[in-house]
Amino acid sequence: MNHLSSEMNVDQFQAEGDVHVITTPEDSVIDESEKREEDVTPSLAADDFEAIKAAYMPPLTDLETLDEAHHTWDIEGWRTMPRREHGPTFTCAGFPWRVLFFPFGNNVEYASFYLEHGFEDNKPPEDWYACAQFLLVLWNPKDPRIFQQHTATHRFTSEEGDWGFTRFAEIRRLFDNKWESFDRSLVEDNSAKLTAFVRVVKDPTGVLWHTFNNYDSKKETGMVGLKNQGATCYLNSLLQSLYFTTAFRKAVYQIPTDLDENARESSAYALQRLFLQLQTAESAVPTNELTASFGWSSREIFEQQDVQELSRVLMEKLEEKMKGSEADHALARMFVGKTKTYISCINVDYQSTKIEEYWDVQLNVAQMTGLDMSFAKYIEPELMDGENKYQAEGHGLQDAKKGSIFESFPSVLHLQLKRFDYDWQRDVMMKINDRFEFPETWDASPYLSEDADRSEPYIYKLHGVLVHSGDLHAGHYYAFLKPEKDGHFYKFDDDRVTRATLKEAIDDNFGGEYPTVNGAPPRNSTAKPLKRVNSAYMLVYIRECHLDRILLADEVVQPPAAVATRFAEEKLQIEKRKKEKEEAHLYMDITVCTETNFQHHQGFDLIPTASIELTDDAANPSVIRVKKKTSMSEFIEIFASQANLDHTVLRPWCMVNRQNGTTRPDTPLTDLEMTVEEATSKFGHKNALRLWMENAVSKDKDGKPLFGDATIDIVGRGGKEGDKPIVLFLKFFDVDKQTLYGIGHFYAITAERVQDLSSEILRLMNWPAGTAYKIFEEIKHNMIEPMKPKLTLHQAELQDGDILTVQRVISESEMPVIQRKFTEVREFYDYLLNRTTVRFAPKNNDGEDFVLALNKKLMYDDFSRAVGEHLNMDPRYLRFSTVNHQTGRPKQTIRHTINYNLGQILNPSTYSAYGASVRSDALYYEKLECTMAELEQRRSMKVTWLPEGQSKEELYELLVKKQGSVADLIDLLALKAGISEELKPRIRLFEVHGYRHQKDLPPAGAVINLNDYATIYADLRGEDELQLDDKEFVAQAFSFEKEPNKAHGFPFSFVVREGELLSATKERLSKRMNVKGKAFEKIKFAVVPKTGYGKPEPLTDEDVLSDKLTANDFLGLDYPAKSRGYLGKVDQIQIR
Repeated sequence: MNHLSSEMNVDQFQAEGDVHVITTPEDSVIDESEKREEDVTPSLAADDFEAIKAAYMPPLTDLETLDEAHHTWDIEGWRTMPRREHGPTFTCAGFPWRVLFFPFGNNVEYASFYLEHGFEDNKPPEDWYACAQFLLVLWNPKDPRIFQQHTATHRFTSEEGDWGFTRFAEIRRLFDNKWESFDRSLVEDNSAKLTAFVRVVKDPTGVLWHTFNNYDSKKETGMVGLKNQGATCYLNSLLQSLYFTTAFRKAVYQIPTDLDENARESSAYALQRLFLQLQTAESAVPTNELTASFGWSSREIFEQQDVQELSRVLMEKLEEKMKGSEADHALARMFVGKTKTYISCINVDYQSTKIEEYWDVQLNVAQMTGLDMSFAKYIEPELMDGENKYQAEGHGLQDAKKGSIFESFPSVLHLQLKRFDYDWQRDVMMKINDRFEFPETWDASPYLSEDADRSEPYIYKLHGVLVHSGDLHAGHYYAFLKPEKDGHFYKFDDDRVTRATLKEAIDDNFGGEYPTVNGAPPRNSTAKPLKRVNSAYMLVYIRECHLDRILLADEVVQPPAAVATRFAEEKLQIEKRKKEKEEAHLYMDITVCTETNFQHHQGFDLIPTASIELTDDAANPSVIRVKKKTSMSEFIEIFASQANLDHTVLRPWCMVNRQNGTTRPDTPLTDLEMTVEEATSKFGHKNALRLWMENAVSKDKDGKPLFGDATIDIVGRGGKEGDKPIVLFLKFFDVDKQTLYGIGHFYAITAERVQDLSSEILRLMNWPAGTAYKIFEEIKHNMIEPMKPKLTLHQAELQDGDILTVQRVISESEMPVIQRKFTEVREFYDYLLNRTTVRFAPKNNDGEDFVLALNKKLMYDDFSRAVGEHLNMDPRYLRFSTVNHQTGRPKQTIRHTINYNLGQILNPSTYSAYGASVRSDALYYEKLECTMAELEQRRSMKVTWLPEGQSKEELYELLVKKQGSVADLIDLLALKAGISEELKPRIRLFEVHGYRHQKDLPPAGAVINLNDYATIYADLRGEDELQLDDKEFVAQAFSFEKEPNKAHGFPFSFVVREGELLSATKERLSKRMNVKGKAFEKIKFAVVPKTGYGKPEPLTDEDVLSDKLTANDFLGLDYPAKSRGYLGKVDQIQIR
């Protein structure tokens, strides 16, 4: 329950009813009965219903009244009433109403009154609601001047059928003998009257006073919103604006995206997909896929961006996608207009003009009353006279007018209101909430040039108002849009869409101050007026004669069939994954290994036990997902079907983890009726079941499978009746090929000797009789032991699942052929144990990425030789660096004389010179111009090259001879950076300290004299620096933020000309820095002493720089150091 207190109004009327005592000379005391009528202000009485209603329930502005009514309830026997009571039912607007009363309070020590609907059985009609303003007045019938009142507004529905005041009046006070200034109680003789005033108003939008509980945008408006990912409300408002520009939506649908294989990286397809969802979805649509296609990370998602910049970048990307398609030039036809920039001489017949295209117009808000005033200011010419005369070709310096005029306006006009601008006084960015009016219908023709095509009227209709609510640092974006030509405005606030009134869409977003109630002046004349926090920052107007062409009222724009089909398939996949996730607890994964996996596996155990990058895919076991209640027999059938095998000849073995860290088959599963869950519980490890699937060698006469253990003559091979054969696995180490692969399995009895296994081994290896071989047991990863031929298998402690490895004996004649190869299987096992996969990447992006499997024990020369063989180059010309684990950048150069092996380099100890935070699977490599030995005679110098003024930097690491000169350094830089021979003489190297120019480095200077930690920059001298005259000199400039000791950016040199105004110098500086437009306009200039002790002296455009700046000064450029490359807009919005 809620209530709205009116105590302020009560106090006001009581003050007016006080008695004024007048003192006279004859009698200083006047009896109450002697007061004249005119000396007493009449009190407001509760039984004067019209006066009470006028005082406490005035009509609501901009809302149409459907009906009004009032009803008075005589409350008798207050103290004897039940806890809860209803007043009589009365009617207003055709609906029944009544008062709900709690005489002793609704769980509080206050009388509680509520207004509620009075439908029978408390069941109003389906979807019923009424918007009502109401006033409840409790009064003393014996003295109607004594009353208490409260008023409120509410949307009455079947779910919220009552509304009112839990704390209407304190019960103790109601029965007091003195109520306010009256000497009697409000509730007298246990009686009072309660008058209910009800005014039912028309709901202009369908959501008046709506609580939005269970609100359905689609049901109420036919449209859906967009979900906010965190701070993407600005994106949502722009996307809705573009979507309801129907011709834009059609053009997006016409982009050919059916060939985009990676939908996640296709911004065009993601936008088509989003528009399709807005068109067909029943609830709010997420934008995650779209922002993912932009390549955005969480930083962009949780950081509000500039809407104008986002719009332009998105348009550029879409234009690229539309080239050559049906939609080619569609965006330009919709959004592009033309302006003419001119300089026209006043006294001679000379004019310079330039026609440019624009996609939107930026309008000033500060000190502007509205749209027309801002446009008038936009085209207002600037007078160029006095010292600012124009140099007209053939006419010399002339008085002139400089300005811009519109040659055309587009069909869809985007107006960017400059609500966010730089405050030069406060030196910060500010939001401008000044009142700025804009009309629903607007005539653009007064701002066109005389030569403009006026064959069609330039009358525009407001289509969209994009609003920002809040301040510069925190706020919310939403949009008011008019989807149909003759329709209503709707508010698009993230996931909620509601109908809006014209006032809500237009007037309420002018900004400025909140209007006072009913136009009355504020009570406190000294109080500051309350400023609105919401104001329009972008307007969308559509040319009236092009409305049908843009909104396509007579055309149903449908998404391409291919996009709809693709999206439907994606939805099915999402639903499938969702179902799988919901049912995940019913399923489990089972790993199955076969003989084929074993035969393709090169490593320890039967199959890979860890992810190894170079493992053959055929070695990886199958992972089968089945329901936990699946029986083992059913599982075998499922596996056989997937593996294309006969399920009747398969027998599963449970694989177990042994204490020595190996994983081997241990027990055949004979009870095939148990479920896989039961098998996991009995034979699995950590809720995981791994199986080896054995194939039968044959079938008996009844068609039953015969496995290897059933075919052995146990007694004939020296065993006893009842002895159980064991299954053994055989691997072969091929010395020639340097490989170690599985061959197969066989059965033996523990009474046999190791040498008795020869027949099985020769059969599996297909070797002729008499072949000499060595045999080893793979006990565990670091224990490979030769087997003694005369020991029995029992004595050798062999059991089910053990692995034997054989290799042929190498003759002396074969030894020279296998140089630099592993000659014994134990060496190869050691290689496998220490094998690591290393990814090599070119440090300077001048080569390929590749992966090599190397032994961790290799020393520098050995692994560099392996890399050299892969790159087909001399390894002496290679240099390696470790990789920083966090940044992925080169961390430390590896010396070629290092005494560490590869494993120690990749996994350094805490005290290693190479640091602990390096990647253990990657190295950078460099192709050098000299050998590593020669490199010791050279010096590495880092030089930052500035090819484009302040907007770009390139860092180069140059290897110059220790006895070389700065000229040698310049030659190397020119070669690395691709600087032409023509430009090379203009290259200047200079040393920087604290972001300020320290000294130039003369070409003849020795490299050996340069400080190891010096920061060196290089740029191109301006052509004017090379041709100085007597009235010019070179000065140095640097950037800082507010204070010179907060320097940032890159210093640079420029030419100071005698007598030149700073305004003219700034034009040259803009070119020198390669910074233009708004970014340059925000820079403030000052003279800063090089000593660092003096204060900076601000400069104005009228100052002559040569009079202010000396050889002992810097020119300081004051602007915020928002990020590296601020002036070059490195941090601008990116869309992939």
